[in-house]
Amino acid sequence: MTRSAALLLLLLLLLLGLAPPAAVLETVTIRSCYDGDTCRTTDGERIRLACIDTSELKGKGAQPGRARAARDYLRELVVGRSVGFRRITTDRYGRTVGELFVNGMNVQQAMVASRHAEIYWKYASQCPWTR
Repeated sequence: MTRSAALLLLLLLLLLGLAPPAAVLETVTIRSCYDGDTCRTTDGERIRLACIDTSELKGKGAQPGRARAARDYLRELVVGRSVGFRRITTDRYGRTVGELFVNGMNVQQAMVASRHAEIYWKYASQCPWTR
């Protein structure tokens, strides 16, 4: 997906009112994204994107092609940007689980809408947009 298509998708989600007000969000800057659902901030904090799951790069059942596409799409959306961040919890690997927002657009929703991610139903109750 091109950058302009991604921005158009974000605008559509905003118009539908699917993102919380930016004023209530913390701001972080994303330094890198390891895969389609894990990023690192410029402060070194590891963030696991809540309520979505993407293909794995390595290991049993890995789908490297799909995983790289998801990672690259996520990188295009967030790397090098200050983004809104809603903290939810900490996972068993010590990562902060939360939602990212770019110009008010929910990044997880964009990942699902672009078919780079699926809703992770086991944890979907953490994100109001999954209902």
